[in-house]
Amino acid sequence: MEHLFSTLYLKFEELKVQNEVLISLLKKTSELLHSEVSHYNWVGFYLLDAQKNELVLGPFTGASTDHTHIPVGKGICGQVAESKKTMIVQDVSEQDNYLACSLDVQSEIVVPIIKNGHFVAEIDIDSHAFAPFTKQDELFLNKIAAQLSQLF
Repeated sequence: MEHLFSTLYLKFEELKVQNEVLISLLKKTSELLHSEVSHYNWVGFYLLDAQKNELVLGPFTGASTDHTHIPVGKGICGQVAESKKTMIVQDVSEQDNYLACSLDVQSEIVVPIIKNGHFVAEIDIDSHAFAPFTKQDELFLNKIAAQLSQLF
């Protein structure tokens, strides 16, 4: 996996140079991660609407979701917005505060995008596999989030 993530990071850096518009880069990034990592079945970005204190669904790749607006604090995504810390849930059925997007989702990783100490957005990835996320996923996605934060 380490080699895959190194290769993907280089592809992400190329996308960053080619896509100066943030929304375009987020869409291309979601497509890249979804197509190249077998256990990334849904990849999307939630952007903070600070005035409404909610997350708004941005670009994503995967099945449609009803969760286009999520209050900060609600669900895994809302908890990450509140804590500003990455959250890995290897078995979503064990979470009381989980918003089910699909019956196929078994696990989720959500990585905050922080700009100048403030939460601005997050990367949300759902998997149909049980407990697929490793420390390597977390490190790789945190690296992507750090690069994206510069564009907010």
